[in-house]
Amino acid sequence: MYTQILIAGFGGQGILFAGKFLAYQGLIEGRQISWLPSYGPEMRGGTANCSVIVADTPVGSPIVSKPDILAVMNLPSLDRYESEAVPGAKVFVDSTLVERRLEREDVTPYYIPATKLAKDSGMPSLANMILMGKLIRETGIVSFKDIRRGLEKVVSVRHQDLLELNLKALSMGYDYKPGTAYQLNP
Repeated sequence: MYTQILIAGFGGQGILFAGKFLAYQGLIEGRQISWLPSYGPEMRGGTANCSVIVADTPVGSPIVSKPDILAVMNLPSLDRYESEAVPGAKVFVDSTLVERRLEREDVTPYYIPATKLAKDSGMPSLANMILMGKLIRETGIVSFKDIRRGLEKVVSVRHQDLLELNLKALSMGYDYKPGTAYQLNP
């Protein structure tokens, strides 16, 4: 296995956190990993993307130029990276913030209203993890079984109160089926 993943969106959407989480989870599972964050000078509100490579063999370069998996959380990111994905790629789109459909027919799209689900569930800052839950379900890039272990590596001690919410967001994405209403607090 040698899978190239690109996660992209605005600064402040948790793009780098999502990539770091996938990288740690892969590392815990004994995979070879590369994690390369990139963000504009203004960070919050600017552009952000994160390249992650999960492999069974050593990773030669951390640069992802042709992603096998693309996750986008805003329209500028879809516009920029859609053409870069390899034929057969899986493309995950936050359909709350990206209203258009993919133009390509040689990739598999997944439209998840992650921002709306997160907001409606009382965890507006965790749309990134909802998207990651769906990505894990559909790609199997890492196991969902011991997902807590990866989260414990990236959720800081100062924010341990967010660990359970992150787990719920991942589960929500993992279990997401179009047309299903979700609520954490009935």
